[in-house]
Amino acid sequence: MLDTLTSNWNQILEFLKTEYDIQEIAINTWLSPLSVYSVDGNNLTLAYDDDNSMKIKYVNDKYKDFLKMAINDVVGKEFNISICSKSSLKEDISNLSSDMNNSSLVNEQKLSYSNINQKYTFDSFIVGPNNNIAQAASLAVAESPGEIYNPLFIYGGAGLGKTHLMHAIGNYIINNNPNKKVLYASSEEFTNELVSIIRNDNQNQSAINDFREKYRSVDVLLIDDIQFIIGKERTQEEFFHTFNTLFLAKKQIVISSDKPPKDMELLEERLSSRFSNGLTVDIQKPEYETRLAILTKKAEIEHLNIPKEVFNYVVENITSNVRDLEGALTKIVAFSKLSNQNITLEFSENVLSDVINPTQKTITIDLIINTVAEHFSIKKEDIVSKKKNADIAYPRQIVMYLSRILTDETYSNIAKALNRKDHSTIIHGADKIDLDIKNNPQTKDLIDIITKKINPN
Repeated sequence: MLDTLTSNWNQILEFLKTEYDIQEIAINTWLSPLSVYSVDGNNLTLAYDDDNSMKIKYVNDKYKDFLKMAINDVVGKEFNISICSKSSLKEDISNLSSDMNNSSLVNEQKLSYSNINQKYTFDSFIVGPNNNIAQAASLAVAESPGEIYNPLFIYGGAGLGKTHLMHAIGNYIINNNPNKKVLYASSEEFTNELVSIIRNDNQNQSAINDFREKYRSVDVLLIDDIQFIIGKERTQEEFFHTFNTLFLAKKQIVISSDKPPKDMELLEERLSSRFSNGLTVDIQKPEYETRLAILTKKAEIEHLNIPKEVFNYVVENITSNVRDLEGALTKIVAFSKLSNQNITLEFSENVLSDVINPTQKTITIDLIINTVAEHFSIKKEDIVSKKKNADIAYPRQIVMYLSRILTDETYSNIAKALNRKDHSTIIHGADKIDLDIKNNPQTKDLIDIITKKINPN
């Protein structure tokens, strides 16, 4: 029976998709990674290679009954199913019956009201090691809004896919659970609406009530770039009560930011605490394979014929984020159409010459020392000297900080480059600048300027 189950596993997954209307993205995320591990009489063990308790619990709760029925239909035998990891075969999580309400019809009016961009779906989101946890958590929320990971807090740098995931959640819910009321807004939109009401209708309570009704009557609230409410006391107050109203009603809240709640120093403690109560996941910069998959997918969707060497050139040189990566490809295609020229490697290099510097040097400690010395109009020898006067010590600490964040060098190597015996001096200096950045906007601006000089891209 073990061989029968193993050989029919793909057929079982296909059966789940066609007979029980389980979405392909859900199959690929949750069920395809499972493998048949063992059979003992009527007891079947399915296992993941990785030990991910979040995934195991979710699949037990959501898909165990569907698996049981599909396996019975395909191989003609009913099993008691256990789902676990190969490294730990002791979990026996209680199975909860679930009902999925699937519908392929998209309600255009719902999409318009919800501010959801139909372009951004889970199917068009490229999953890689940099974002797989965020994608899995977002899909879980989309499948069971208000039941799991509430709030879901997604953070990461600009252009890495946070907004894409938020719209994907909205699209999935509107398509598969049309009775749910979904609303997407940036924190800036939330703030501007509130400010407009206060400025123009301060005595009109009905305008405030309408605003609150809009944001507090939904089943799913998606708020993008929450960091922009920092320092806006009235906005934070209003959002705090909106959050509480939805949370107590077990409505789903999804929030995105450029940093985790604990690092948002000026955010009110009561908001930071509530944001941290759910699940916090991050999105990192995509590695080479994911960047290549993103461009390939974009070219496929837009029916673009791009030479392989052009893909490789863009992927190797644009590493900052997904937005810049796709923007580079869009620019190449646009210039090709405008100039009526074929897309070649040479053509692409010329088009992106203002974005990609082919002679750009690898960032090294020595490059950082030279750039900082030039910025402060001092000599490189001063920075690596034993001088302790402030006009030398401060630039030296900046070198320590930038060497830590812009290179992969160890503290010991940084200390050696700066003629310091003890690497604890490097840690202290870097931490001092880090603290200054958090407390002093001028220091942050200074570091940004020097960083741009070191790495214009």
